[in-house]
Amino acid sequence: MTGRRSLFFQTTKYMRQYFTRIWDRLKLNNKFTIVIMTFMVIPLGIIAGVLFYNMEQSTISESVSYMEYKRELYRDQIQTDIDSINMSTRYFSYDEELLNFLKLTRQGHTFTTEELLEFYEGDIADLERLVNNNPLMYAVRVYSSENTVQEMMPILYSADRMKKLEWGEETVCGWHYGYHDTLFSSLITSQENALISLVTEITDYDAGCIGYVEAAVMMKTMFPELYGDTVNEWSFFEDEEGNRYFGSNQPEYALGLIQQMGQGETDRGESSSYLKAEGRKLVVTTLPVSALNGRLVSVMDITGDVRNVYRQRNIFVVVVLLLVILTGIMINYIVKRMLRQFYSILRSIRKVQEGDLSERIVKSSNDEMGELGDQLNTMLNRVQNLMNENIRREVLVKNAQIRSLQNQINAHFIYNVLESVKMLAEIDEEYVISDSITSLGKMLRYSMKWVSGTVTLGQELEYIKSYLALMNLRNDYEAIFSIRIPEELMDQVIPKMSLQPLVENAYLHGIEPEAKDATIYIKASEQEGDFVIEVQDAGRGMTREMLQQVRDNLSLENGGEEKETYGDKENGTLPSSGKGGGIGLKNVNDRIHMAFGNSYGLEVYSEKGLYTKVIMRLPRKDGN
Repeated sequence: MTGRRSLFFQTTKYMRQYFTRIWDRLKLNNKFTIVIMTFMVIPLGIIAGVLFYNMEQSTISESVSYMEYKRELYRDQIQTDIDSINMSTRYFSYDEELLNFLKLTRQGHTFTTEELLEFYEGDIADLERLVNNNPLMYAVRVYSSENTVQEMMPILYSADRMKKLEWGEETVCGWHYGYHDTLFSSLITSQENALISLVTEITDYDAGCIGYVEAAVMMKTMFPELYGDTVNEWSFFEDEEGNRYFGSNQPEYALGLIQQMGQGETDRGESSSYLKAEGRKLVVTTLPVSALNGRLVSVMDITGDVRNVYRQRNIFVVVVLLLVILTGIMINYIVKRMLRQFYSILRSIRKVQEGDLSERIVKSSNDEMGELGDQLNTMLNRVQNLMNENIRREVLVKNAQIRSLQNQINAHFIYNVLESVKMLAEIDEEYVISDSITSLGKMLRYSMKWVSGTVTLGQELEYIKSYLALMNLRNDYEAIFSIRIPEELMDQVIPKMSLQPLVENAYLHGIEPEAKDATIYIKASEQEGDFVIEVQDAGRGMTREMLQQVRDNLSLENGGEEKETYGDKENGTLPSSGKGGGIGLKNVNDRIHMAFGNSYGLEVYSEKGLYTKVIMRLPRKDGN
């Protein structure tokens, strides 16, 4: 069992992998068609299955209802025949003249011709008229217990005559089914019709059993459905011993149905059922007849009706299959047309992968696929422009490296000359000139060491101090640094020459217009994992309109056009680039965005006549 289970799972796994490979190889339009058709066919199949199942059940239900209706009719008819038999039996059993005649015969009395003639023309004639007036009765016969009785047809017979009947040898009282009238030869009486009769014993208190009453009707009178000519309907009667009596319409498959039904008990209740036997679809109803100690089984063959439902179902399936095939072809065509732009995009992408960047997608629709084609064309244009720009930048970088090398050579020459001048100034005790040359040398050395694009905060501050010393040298007033930065933040990494433009703007636009001593405040802190540094002057400040212009300029996309000016120095506005360093606020902001993202950068705050403050936000990162 374990081996079979393992084989089953292996086979299932292999089949799943096989169909997965087939599915993966299908084109997208074929996959769409299969999915659409699946979602169409499955609900349609379910609806069709339910519809034809209900049709089949409706056919069966109608047939069952029809057979149950006929069963009620059979019940009334059989009861009427039984009542007629019982009434005739009672009438004969209580006829005084008949009982007296049978008693006297039992006792050995000899009747005269006159007595016999009087009895025959009187009581026997009355009994015969009674039987003839009842159209349901086939015959009512009285059999004397003595063979010496004078027979008077068709009412009175001897005991030996009774023995010529199929049940007469045993003289069994009760019901007898399906026998034939063999009382006389076939030349005298018809023996074709099967009979059903009730045989009752006639007793006398003194003489004992003096005779028997046979009240008989034809089987086709009691059970006309056994002999009916209705197409696809037949019946049989089953007695308490399991004997079955058929009429003239017994089909060939009756034995198979009976075997499937089983012997059963004749006194079981009414039932209606749908059976399949011998390839037939049958509705079977049973009617227990307690008075006859048996049951009537009626069968209706609805094979033709059910097959007609199946035929309609098959026709429906064929028509639906044809429609599904045609619909599938149409859907596949429509989907292929809808994906035409997609396949065009796919072909273009394959050419681009092969290196043809000049390939462009031809727009053939205005839907999402058409928009995708436009976006891909835009992307290809940008890629091509970026590649051209990269090539141009590489050329510029090479040229810049060459110029940088030349500048470094020149700067080294200038730096060496400045060192010589500094020594001469110190020899002549011109210490102000010596200090100025020292500050200028530091700035020159700082500019020469552009190994990378970042420096520590401490290095940038040293450069700014040298810059501010030189600026103070040329003016009668002095700008003072107020630096409040924790020691642990001095190793913070910042873009090189990013803090100098902020100080330069504070000096040129905040202090220089006032032409008096002033302080530039620089403080730094760590906030929520970020490094924040503020540069603030106590200068002229800006109006709200001027401040908004500065902020708008900072918010321009990289590569956007800056406004040429925001005012002049007297009005206290900030230009787009500093005069000293050559790098403006926007350039610093753009460098921060490119290096760390748009969540970092500069913020500017100002109040007219009070202050201007620039805040720089960077990710916290040590240079160690």
